[in-house]
Amino acid sequence: MLNKCTSYLSAVLLALPLVASALDVPPTDSEDLRPLLERLSERCAPLPASLDEHALQLLRSFYGLRDGRPAWHGQEQLQQLQQLREQIAQLADDGLQPREYPLPSLAADAFAEQRGCGDLLTSHSYLQALLHLRRGRLLQQQLEPLWHAAELTRPDPQRATLSLALLHLDAPIRAFIGARPSTPEYQRLRAAYAQHRQQPPARWDALPAGPLLRPERQDPRLPALRARLLAEGYLAGMADDPGPRFDPATVAALQRFQADHGLKADGLLGPASLAELNLDGQSRREQLRANLERLRWLADDMRSAEVLINVAAAELLLVRQGQELWRTRTQVGRPARQTPLLASHIARLTLNPTWTIPPTILREDKLPLIREDPTYLELNQLSVLDLDGNDLDPQSIDWDYPGAIQLRQAAGSHNPLGRVALRFANPFSIYLHDTPSQQLFDKAPRTFSSGCVRVEAVDSLLAWLLSPEELANVQARIATGATEEYRLQRPAPLLIAYWTVEASDTGQLRYAPDIYGWDARLIAALPADTR
Repeated sequence: MLNKCTSYLSAVLLALPLVASALDVPPTDSEDLRPLLERLSERCAPLPASLDEHALQLLRSFYGLRDGRPAWHGQEQLQQLQQLREQIAQLADDGLQPREYPLPSLAADAFAEQRGCGDLLTSHSYLQALLHLRRGRLLQQQLEPLWHAAELTRPDPQRATLSLALLHLDAPIRAFIGARPSTPEYQRLRAAYAQHRQQPPARWDALPAGPLLRPERQDPRLPALRARLLAEGYLAGMADDPGPRFDPATVAALQRFQADHGLKADGLLGPASLAELNLDGQSRREQLRANLERLRWLADDMRSAEVLINVAAAELLLVRQGQELWRTRTQVGRPARQTPLLASHIARLTLNPTWTIPPTILREDKLPLIREDPTYLELNQLSVLDLDGNDLDPQSIDWDYPGAIQLRQAAGSHNPLGRVALRFANPFSIYLHDTPSQQLFDKAPRTFSSGCVRVEAVDSLLAWLLSPEELANVQARIATGATEEYRLQRPAPLLIAYWTVEASDTGQLRYAPDIYGWDARLIAALPADTR
């Protein structure tokens, strides 16, 4: 069904100039509203703040393709208007604010110019609601920029919005269904948010700070901890009061909470767990709203991606035809060296890679270690090269002022790229790769790299991306220990993105730590929920 809808929308986009002439909507008024549209600020004040130059241009295109005919006049348009009102009200379930899309009075006994103004402003709200649902209320590139490879084609959201608006003017419900992201990630989170917003935000008392609490230890905060875990269903009612002892049932409940909030499920009550426990229900609701906005931004890229990396959760998902087939853990960039967001294609592999150390890592990480220990280069199998790749004698280098040099680490067990690196076009010099630091996958959060993405179980990822014959060929080449490049027969669409909450098919919410602190900025930028 998704593929059919996508193909249909693509056809509509290509045929946009023909859409208006094909619409079976008879004129309901002989007047041409385009002259009034050009004098909107004089004749139809006050205007909504959302009617900026971009919105005005969209409105001009809408009426231009209708030859200026009113869209909402006449008795036969009453059902259209009722559907429009209902659809705008339902935007609250998308985390959007219906008040931002006001519908003026369209009284039949009003003066012609008043009716014209009402028609134009109704169409503006209609178009804005569809655009925000289709593209996002805010501009992604201003808040969380995502780079796209040149070969990727993406539909223009304004043109897609215009097509939907014109094609389904007689039944706005279909326009809203077409604009709303159909990705499973969005649909599930929307359903969970719609359910949550119908209830008062959950409230609980904050747990005070204290020493690290281990199982079987005693702590006066335990009654408050149990009440907090009970409030969200992680702990069932207890027949006997275990008192101030950190009993197994409470430990298990805390572990379940930790697993659902991107924390290491170790049953220890420390600062990270305490911070997540103390986040109030209203803040969680705003987090859901923020992530609905992110998933609107990402919908087009998610539909085409096969390998998805959620940087916040430090996870890799393998998805085909909207179905998640496999998931594994990753290690991503620490806050000071963030993993960039991008859409590209995994096109080639480097087998048994060497590692040419990036300039920032060379300057900030490696030079201090070399100055401290003259044997560091030898112990880590590092060669010194000039910028043309020629070998240099390490003894000839003044390591306080090394000049224009490169460090390159030989392939092998010490190499931080492991046995394979997965390459894709991007301007950040990052890639996915294997790693010898397997023990770090058990940590949380997993922010250990300098921007690249380290992948757990990389052999399993290769098995998904390569045909059986390709996989056998690649494994044989890796076994030789020789460094070589291998081009994939079928490049895999890749999306590296950031979201901090997801919902399961049953509505169960799973949170990821906001490792880069982006949630608060996005929540502040969204219009406040004043319900």
